[in-house]
Amino acid sequence: MSILDQHEAQLSALEARARRRRLIPEGGIDFASNDYLGLSRSGVLREVARAALERGVPTGAGGSRLLRGNHAEHEALEAEAAAHFGSAASLFMANGYVANVAIFSALPGRRDLVIHDEYIHASAHDGMKLGRARTVAVRHNDAQAFEDAIRAWRGAGETGRIWMAVESLYSMDGDFAPLTDLADLADRHDAFLIVDEAHGSGVYGPAGQGLAHGLEGRENLVSLHTCGKAFGCEGALVSGAVILIDTLINHGRGFIFSTAPSPLTAAIVRGAISHVRAATAERADLRAMMQAARDLVATRLGRETEGSQIVPIILGDNARAMDVAAALQRQGFDIRGIRPPTVPRGTARLRLSLTLNADMDQLRALIDATAKLLD
Repeated sequence: MSILDQHEAQLSALEARARRRRLIPEGGIDFASNDYLGLSRSGVLREVARAALERGVPTGAGGSRLLRGNHAEHEALEAEAAAHFGSAASLFMANGYVANVAIFSALPGRRDLVIHDEYIHASAHDGMKLGRARTVAVRHNDAQAFEDAIRAWRGAGETGRIWMAVESLYSMDGDFAPLTDLADLADRHDAFLIVDEAHGSGVYGPAGQGLAHGLEGRENLVSLHTCGKAFGCEGALVSGAVILIDTLINHGRGFIFSTAPSPLTAAIVRGAISHVRAATAERADLRAMMQAARDLVATRLGRETEGSQIVPIILGDNARAMDVAAALQRQGFDIRGIRPPTVPRGTARLRLSLTLNADMDQLRALIDATAKLLD
């Protein structure tokens, strides 16, 4: 018997169910990343980084923000982000996972209720597990289901605060949350609305502020804008009322007990926001790709999509999804298969992600190759 037998058995069980994950090197045409505007390898951000290094911005923070790790670059980024997104305040954190864990573990109280979309990100679930509030999942993108849960909670005599949590654009289905309906619901029931804008920031809004840009500045809105997708860098910005941001600084354990993000990273993200604000042409190009993908998937694959930059091609069977993805990778297309538990059982899929790292001809070639494999 080996001390590793238990782990070996767990991995073998995943292998048998075609669910064992492996790291795959990047290669081929990018239809897998979330680098929607093609900024991650752009000369734009390289120049921002070079200029920051030349003016002496350090590569590391050296400690947590509450010790010696708070740098002027962090504060400049947070001021820039609050102005860009239209919020009262903003807080820069290491990544979206850490930010979601902080939000859900630190903001809702012991007597509160978190009502969340059933498809909300795993990081939100982990934050709720660490939090003190009770939680309930409701049907995906169903505003009425949120209201029913609120009425049931109040009808049981509960008086705590209600927090509703959604993603503005879902990372696996590519569909949009009914944000206006949910904001109205939050107002009627004196509730908070938490919106994860990970896949909306940079792509949507008149200046890339995200899908909830018309709601920003409200006391009952908390929004999360990750920086590793359309902004081409890393980190995450939590936006909201000053008192909520101060609560995260005082009670968000992932913020308090972590070394601060690099000041250099903060400088790069600030440059990315400035670029994205003016990237009207890039967003238009990406929208054209979205429309082309919607048309091609409908005509060549016989499937309807939501029309966002995330296009799921659902195949159902885990092994088939991974086999088709591998075949496309061998043809030079970097597209990945997604299996449970990341998506519901029976909905294994190809996740086609549209970015400006590919062009229209390459998109058509990918869809043609996919159609041939599925035939």
